[in-house]
Amino acid sequence: MKQSTYNALKSFIWGIANDCLVDVYDVGDYRKVILPMLVIRRFDAVLEPKHDAVVAAKKKFIADGITVDIDPALCGIADQAFVNKSDFTLRDLKSRTNQQQLRRDFIDYLDGFSKNVQEIINKFHFRDQIPRLSEQDRLGLLIEKFVDPSINLSNKPILNEDGTEKLEALDNHTMGTLFEEVIRMFNEQTNVTDAGRHFTPRDIIELMAALAFIPIQNKIQSTTYRIYDGACGTGGMLTVGDSCIKQLAERRGKKVSINLFGQENFDETYAIACADMLLKGEGTQTNNIFFGSTISNDGFSKEEFDFMLSNPPFGTSWKAELKAWGDIKKDEITDSRFIIDYDGNPEFTLLPDIGDPQMLFLANNISKMKRNTQLGSRIIEVHNGSSLFAGKAGSGTSNLRRYIIENDMLEAIVALPEKMFYNTGIGTYLWILTNKKDASRKGKIQLIDATSMGTELRKNIGEKSVEITPAIRKRILEYYVAYDKADSRYSKVFTNEEFGYFIVNIMRPLRLRVILNHTNLNELKTRSKDDELVSVIEEYKKKTQQELVDDFNVFMDDIQAIADKHGLKLTVKRKKAIQEALTEKCPDALPVLDASGSTVPDKDLCDTEQVPMTYEGGAEQYFEDEIKPYSEDAWLDLDSVGIGYEISILKYFYQPAQLRSMDSIIQDIYEIEKKTDGLISSVLGEENHAKI
Repeated sequence: MKQSTYNALKSFIWGIANDCLVDVYDVGDYRKVILPMLVIRRFDAVLEPKHDAVVAAKKKFIADGITVDIDPALCGIADQAFVNKSDFTLRDLKSRTNQQQLRRDFIDYLDGFSKNVQEIINKFHFRDQIPRLSEQDRLGLLIEKFVDPSINLSNKPILNEDGTEKLEALDNHTMGTLFEEVIRMFNEQTNVTDAGRHFTPRDIIELMAALAFIPIQNKIQSTTYRIYDGACGTGGMLTVGDSCIKQLAERRGKKVSINLFGQENFDETYAIACADMLLKGEGTQTNNIFFGSTISNDGFSKEEFDFMLSNPPFGTSWKAELKAWGDIKKDEITDSRFIIDYDGNPEFTLLPDIGDPQMLFLANNISKMKRNTQLGSRIIEVHNGSSLFAGKAGSGTSNLRRYIIENDMLEAIVALPEKMFYNTGIGTYLWILTNKKDASRKGKIQLIDATSMGTELRKNIGEKSVEITPAIRKRILEYYVAYDKADSRYSKVFTNEEFGYFIVNIMRPLRLRVILNHTNLNELKTRSKDDELVSVIEEYKKKTQQELVDDFNVFMDDIQAIADKHGLKLTVKRKKAIQEALTEKCPDALPVLDASGSTVPDKDLCDTEQVPMTYEGGAEQYFEDEIKPYSEDAWLDLDSVGIGYEISILKYFYQPAQLRSMDSIIQDIYEIEKKTDGLISSVLGEENHAKI
């Protein structure tokens, strides 16, 4: 469809909302009417050419006494995956002048749709709006607007009498784009700017599809492939993915069958996704769009897919999922998608922070990868920056990065320009995963910096001011295919270990000096309220005549001996009171030892070091090289060693600003002086200026 035709259609739909719903609905509620009516009119327009034949067949079935389960036969006559067996079309209803009759006939018209359309209408909750529209005398006006002969919502062109095209057909791809654009416009009008619930622009979807299918196009066989999106929204990624792989297969003489699967938990977008499937003629595949939360109610448990494309929500809390699981706590989750057996830990967690669910969707997709096919599975997923580096070593987010990289599934990450989405301007990244890497890519990860490659739009669409044009998409693919031979300004390849690190604790000994002055002894009396203990300490002081003791261990041995002599047991509580009241930390004191003779660490002096996995000799050598020369009494706590992974793309592509040369700066100063000199002369006069 021409862009001008599309823009006119978009404006027309928005105009219907303003003409028909003003003073009846708030702007934020326009969508409750316009979106379902757009879907219904689309169905109506597609069914119009065969409507008379369908009605005639229905009447014949009734005359023959057949009234049950006639929809499949009528769908065949309509040549669609759905049908409307009502006696009316929307054009028939626009002539109704009596509001009560129009309301009854319109309800009868809606009831005439087949079961698969009924579910869509119900998800829109559209029947709830009919009484209000009828009472306000807007139902007839609304229908009249949607059947306006100047627009075409059919998938077939409208022709002139001479056979020339009068109005372009509205193909399914453009219809999906129109849905999303209308929703975006409603969101914009009502300031809905939740970054985690934005729609994915088609230019990004097309880039994702290209990255999913083009790299393996020579491996496509004449077989059935399954495409899945666990956050499918209106189904745009499924639609584009289906089209892309079919085109690639056709070019290579392969005949593929594509099964689409998606899950969505918002009524409105779920209804649109189902409508999109029906309009594509994929009637049975409507059953493959599951309603509900992918996280807490996986509609495709134990299923596997060849391709998974998704833009999951991010930056939003997933606390509601805990309630859906049975009002449990995060550490009580046992779902095998997120709690796995890995590296000797049967409860290795992949659960991210409760405030951001995006990595849950990535873990869900990984659990659905095919492992017993030559192609395996490919995942292309949109994420914000936090997925690259958020979470300390051992956290769920870091663990998921670790699991992905150590299992050599991360093929590439593409950094996209900012301002790419309608409702958020934040930077985003495409993760490209596969469990069947080509030999040349094994053990390596490619980073592509496309942040500077966007083309500015002539006019912003919400927050979106940049787009990925076909030429830019081709350029990104060229970098991807060129791999380690691509322009290093935009593409770099690293080993998996480059992104890993060891987290280790560096320990320093606890050094305590005993101070037996009057103040500390009074503190011990007050703190312990233990006269027997105080008596032992006073006996020690009198015996040794020492007020300062730099060896806490010898001091405690002597105190123990005196206590034993008096039959006094030095409990843990008494030892703690002694340490808290009578000691202070001193770098000149000897290290404190525990009962087994091991050095007690000073918690205040403990430090944590992040050691790159690429450091030669590992954490032990790092300690010898970087810590020991500066802290001779330090030691490495080997029991504390953890593993983490993070990917900082900025660090690898950062280009410092080019500094100006000194000559250039001096020249500018001279120029400023000349201008200033003339100004001062004009203010003070030549004679006075000369004196200066």
